[in-house]
Amino acid sequence: MTTETMEQEAVNTMEIRKEIEIAAPIEIAFQALLDELGPEAQMPDGKTLSMKIEAWPGGRWFRDLGNNAGHLWGHVQVIKPPKLLEIVGPCFLSYPATQHIQYRLTPEGESTRLKVTNRAFGYMPKGFMEPSSEGWEYGLKRINEIAQRMKKQRS
Repeated sequence: MTTETMEQEAVNTMEIRKEIEIAAPIEIAFQALLDELGPEAQMPDGKTLSMKIEAWPGGRWFRDLGNNAGHLWGHVQVIKPPKLLEIVGPCFLSYPATQHIQYRLTPEGESTRLKVTNRAFGYMPKGFMEPSSEGWEYGLKRINEIAQRMKKQRS
């Protein structure tokens, strides 16, 4: 005997666009982005996320919990250092859904403009993605802090 449960949910979508000016050359800003996605990734409370990014086409972006445990967040879809990085994958979603994240960097004199577009779609609770806007604010702040530290170290 089997038991069947059937629920019907609509496919939900989300789009977030953010940008920041980083007072550092584009090469430093791009490396700071990779560092924030990888070894320096952390939660707003300062706890490390243990993230790794393989910065090449098809490379994985994942959370490494050790002992062959972790979470695949996505794959590098496009990388054109130091101007563009695109990642596609579930990221933090544990639903039949996916995300596409585009990081576009543009030099502006001695500074760099970083524009991020995060789009998600799939079966997920309505409103589930809304708090991620705050996460993006924190992540962009961290990228800027890392870039400033790197710039200072190179001076």
